[in-house]
Order: sequence, then structure tokens, then C-alpha cells
Amino acid sequence: MKFLFHDESFAFETLRTACFAPYGGADLGEVVVTARAIPDGDEDAWYEQWRATAARVHALGDAALAAGHRVSAREALLRASNYYRTAEFYLRDDPFGDDRAKELSSLARGTFAGAASLLDTPVEPVAIPYEHTTLPGYLFLVDDSGTPRPTVIFTSGFDSILEEAYFAVAAAALRRGYNCLAYDGPGQGAALRDQRLFFRPDWEAVLTPVMDFALTRPEIDPDRIALHGYSFGGHLVARAAAFEHRAAALVLDGGIYSYYDATTRLLPAWLLQWTADGRDEEVEHVLSLALAGNTSLRWALRNGVWTFGADSIPDYVRRSRPYTLDGVARRITTPALVFDPDNDFVFKGEPARLHRELRSPSTLVTLSEAEGAGEHCGYGGRSTLHQHMYDWLDRTL
Repeated sequence: MKFLFHDESFAFETLRTACFAPYGGADLGEVVVTARAIPDGDEDAWYEQWRATAARVHALGDAALAAGHRVSAREALLRASNYYRTAEFYLRDDPFGDDRAKELSSLARGTFAGAASLLDTPVEPVAIPYEHTTLPGYLFLVDDSGTPRPTVIFTSGFDSILEEAYFAVAAAALRRGYNCLAYDGPGQGAALRDQRLFFRPDWEAVLTPVMDFALTRPEIDPDRIALHGYSFGGHLVARAAAFEHRAAALVLDGGIYSYYDATTRLLPAWLLQWTADGRDEEVEHVLSLALAGNTSLRWALRNGVWTFGADSIPDYVRRSRPYTLDGVARRITTPALVFDPDNDFVFKGEPARLHRELRSPSTLVTLSEAEGAGEHCGYGGRSTLHQHMYDWLDRTL
């Protein structure tokens, strides 16, 4: 789906930002005028224009708050948070050292925290015990009654941040009487940027402590917990579910059987062999030529180096090899809903592959391009995806 840009990556990320409008994350006019000022493929202009829009909307929110207009302040701050996240997206040359990336990350978090304090439903920042530290999270509650309710535990993806969880799934959950517990795991958001925790293939080591924490909360019904995996999280949650069996349902919002296969599909076999053989300098030279004209691949490989804690692109490719469900998919016993967007340029074919390998009850839902939901994660049609998801959860739980 070409949306305001010819560049595949720019079009997709703009659609992602715009599709959160039903949940307060964007205003279509702001998206259109911002995109109009960005030349196709110009990452510097992307940063500058999205940052300018975010700052302008942020100022509107601050002014509304100062004047006592609670709802106006909340709405503006929610949009500003999403726009700051968007502005930071392509800053991947040195994310730990880039002052622009650090500033935008802080602003995305801060504006969301401000908006969350103004929501009509309770929101609690939480720290989830994990190994020798904690993981940052938010617990979104339907109300403050303390009544145990069905709850979605949200695991985000390859480039998501905790704050995006509200637009991606929590707002829709609250409207239907579901709580949502969202967190940044290793390789994600603040856990990556502030604690330098990197992705790990044995995600059960992450999700089991999150489940342990969830079960301490009286507002969460222990018999009606659903695990939701968003984008790359669809692989991480599936992997964890092979070992963590206390949830009542899985939602794989991007079912991914083999992350390694999916992300190396565009690379020729001989280049993968060079990578396996450690011919890193030659691999880097070849990729430097190939990446110059491919925004999607260039971003993905740079983001992979950062989030996996790799030293180079070849090192990232090697580190991604264990991210497969070979040998463990059949250990999953939890009923699963697997989404399969029919125009997913990222993980095409992986949801159906995972669905075939599951031995637990599994429902595969094709998200149609003809209905506007055919892109990765159903961007452009999240409301349709949420209808499928929560109606299925109503029946399953």
C-alpha cells in the first residue's frame, strides 16, 4: 500500500503512524502535511519534519494543560508521543551516542507519561522483576474497582517502544473490558536504551517473570490471561509459550516461525555462506553497495546490529540464527490466533508456516489488502484486526 511516499519504508512507517488515529495517536491532517514536506527517502528530512510536528503538538498539549483543559492536553500529548517515536525511527547509525535519538526517546516517553496521567481509566507505571534488574511497564486498567478482569499481556517487536502499546492494543482492550499489561523487554525501548539489555532467543526467560508479576495483581484474572505478540513479538511470544503454559490464549500479531529465514530471505545464498564463514569485511563491502538504494533493508540491518548487541551486520545475521521454532513449536499447548496480512512485505509466509506447525488449537486469520488491513501488523486496518482479536478472545476466554 503506497501511502504518501513511493519509498516502501517511508510509506509503511507513515501508514503505521497514521493508523493509530482511532486511538488518539495521530491526526490525519498532521500526518499529511508532515509527509508532504519530506522528500522520498530523505532520512534527515524525516527526522526534522516529524520532530517539528511533534514539538508543535507537544506545545499545544502543554498550553492546554496549563489552561486546565485536561482532555485537550491528553489528546495532544498522545499524538506528540507517537510523532516523537516516528521522528526517531531512522536514527540508527549510533543510537546510544546520538543526542537526537536520546532526546526523542525521552520526549516520546515523557509526553506519553503526561497523557497517561490524564486518561479516564487508571494507568500504573510498573517495574517488573527480571534477573538482577527490572523491566519498565504500564498496567492499563479498566477501572479502579479491583475486580479481576481478563488481561492482555503485550510483548512488542523489533523496533517498538512501551508507549506504542497503548495505540497498538491497550486502548482497544480497555473499550472491551480487558486490562492490558505492557512492558519493554530486552532489545526494546527503555530496557535497551537505558539498561543496554539486548534481544535473546530464549524469550521464556523474559515472559515467565512477566507472568509471575501479573499473577501477583488482584485486578488480573489468572484464568483469563492472553499473551499478545506484536510484529517480532509474534515470534518471541510463540517461543516463550512452548515453555510457559499458564496463559489461556495466544495472539500472534505477526506469526513468525523462523525470524532468521524471514529476515535473510532477500540475501543471496553465497553471501549468507560468506557470513557463516566469517568473511565479514567482504560481506560488509557487498552490503554497503546493496543498502545504498534500499531504505527498508538498510534500516532493518542497522536496527538489528543495535538491538541484538552485535558488532557488525554479519555478526547480527549470525546472532539471529537461533530465532526459530524448530524443535519447540509442537510444545505449544495454548490456543492461538495467528494473523496473516496478505501483503506483509516483512514476514510473508511465516504466519501460515507457524499455523501448520502448531499442534494446539490454532486459528489463522487472513487480513485482506482489499479491506485495507493487508500490511504488516494490519497497519491501516488495526480496528479490523482488533475486532477479530477481541471477538476471538471473548469466545476463547
